[in-house]
Amino acid sequence: MLHFSFNTAQHRHIEENILEEIDLATPSIWTPFSKEEFIRAIAKYNNLSTPGPNRLSWSHLKYVLKDNGCLQNIIRIANACLDLGYWPTNFKISTTIIIPKSNKTLYNTPKFFRLIILLNTLGKLIKKVIGERLQF
Repeated sequence: MLHFSFNTAQHRHIEENILEEIDLATPSIWTPFSKEEFIRAIAKYNNLSTPGPNRLSWSHLKYVLKDNGCLQNIIRIANACLDLGYWPTNFKISTTIIIPKSNKTLYNTPKFFRLIILLNTLGKLIKKVIGERLQF
């Protein structure tokens, strides 16, 4: 039931010529990330959150990032992702947990379930820093 509800558009035709109507914007310069951006972003995550498929918890990542060398390496990874226009496959891997909602007599439709998606912790941190910069 979940498959038919969430993957129904898989083989539908896509009108690609609609992309030609979008005006090309002049590219903006993306400045490299700073240590402060990462420190601010990681402080917002709860240490009790369930880790993703890489099993790296937020408390462990916070501990690792206290080391300046480790933090600089993660910043290099984030900058390389943007410079190359590449998002590593490990950052795309997720674990989905399906939790049935309580007090339901039948569980025959997807709306009676809650999906929890767990992503790679390091990928989430980099996406958070990118998102905060875009929002700023």
